[in-house]
Amino acid sequence: MWEDYFSVQIFFIILRETLESAIIVSVLLSFIKQNFTTVDPVTGHSQLNVDLVTYRSLKMQVWVGALAGLAICMGLGAVFIAVFYLIGNDLWSFAERIWEGLFSILSAVIISFMGLALLRINSLQHKWKWKLSNSLNSQHEQALLEHVHDDPMAEDLTRYVSLKIKIDRYLKKYALAVLPFITTLREGLEAVVFVGGIGVNQPATSFPLAIIFGGLVGVAVGLTLYKGGNKMSLQYFLIMSTCFLYMVAAGLISRGVWFLELEKFVQRCGQDTSESGSGPGSYDIAYSVWHVNCCNGLTDGGWMLFNALVGWTNSATYGSVISYILYWIFIIVLLKVKSQRETVGYLPYIPIRYQLHSIKKRIAFDRILLDDIINDYNELQSNASIHDLDNSGEELGISNSDEATTLLGSRS
Repeated sequence: MWEDYFSVQIFFIILRETLESAIIVSVLLSFIKQNFTTVDPVTGHSQLNVDLVTYRSLKMQVWVGALAGLAICMGLGAVFIAVFYLIGNDLWSFAERIWEGLFSILSAVIISFMGLALLRINSLQHKWKWKLSNSLNSQHEQALLEHVHDDPMAEDLTRYVSLKIKIDRYLKKYALAVLPFITTLREGLEAVVFVGGIGVNQPATSFPLAIIFGGLVGVAVGLTLYKGGNKMSLQYFLIMSTCFLYMVAAGLISRGVWFLELEKFVQRCGQDTSESGSGPGSYDIAYSVWHVNCCNGLTDGGWMLFNALVGWTNSATYGSVISYILYWIFIIVLLKVKSQRETVGYLPYIPIRYQLHSIKKRIAFDRILLDDIINDYNELQSNASIHDLDNSGEELGISNSDEATTLLGSRS
């Protein structure tokens, strides 16, 4: 029978766990490519806006974070499964729901801050180029300190840049590795534990094909998102990817609270509660908002994808529903406040004296942004002048722009 060689349950488990990690990695890689490359209108080839070392380092952060999380989860998962089969005691199950709940909430927090950063990229690309590239190259920071030495705001500029050098360099240097690391670690541990649990009642021959195809489909979806994100305009890509990330984060918050509430129920009723499926006795009716005896987001095929992407559960609790709603209210209010602050530079309903620190920091970074824009404008004007000289040289029969420049100088 084909069930002996392909487990549908394991396929959907691996697909669900791979999909979320693939989405996070693809969004970050697309962000790096969108923000640090431009397409030559003549040749159609991509050109880097930063040096090659910086660009490769940023991409390497994403892959190292993802692979490190995967490696750690495989090691821990192997230990848990070995203990389960050799000793007959599933140690992970005693704290499984606590870890899953905490990891889900932590991932949601990280995704939320990442979403805020992505939304601001379109208007502050130069600022992020400076922040990301300088986190990998301290020479630029030192040059900036020397550049603003005689500036009226030199003290504030120096203070913030020096603080970044001394305190935040390590965290910023590996900022793009944190999110994929946490995501792959959490999803990988879930996959290992779920596969190990299902494997008790299924033949080992049904594992390999299901795991391989589940992983390949998840990677294919991530690759499709990456390719589509690169072809999309930066503004639409940032908006769509941020909305999608916030949907995932809201689901993670709800799922994290749900796991913690389930753990409390299991502690009161016993560990066997977690094995009772979706029927009566599998949930706490005192705290239940809705429950259906099907569509289980942890075990039932396609519903597992909805659980991974939007936090669907067939047995919602007051905590999971309220946390989902409160998360969206928090995000809406936060985005409104951020938008108002970006527009006017401060928050009108908070006394200015409490905002002086952030206002000075904003001015310092805006000065850096302005210098970057001016340099780009001057470079653009210079290239346009050279192009005009080349056209003039062709009309006069001059072979290169240097000769045209000499001729123009002699005429003037």
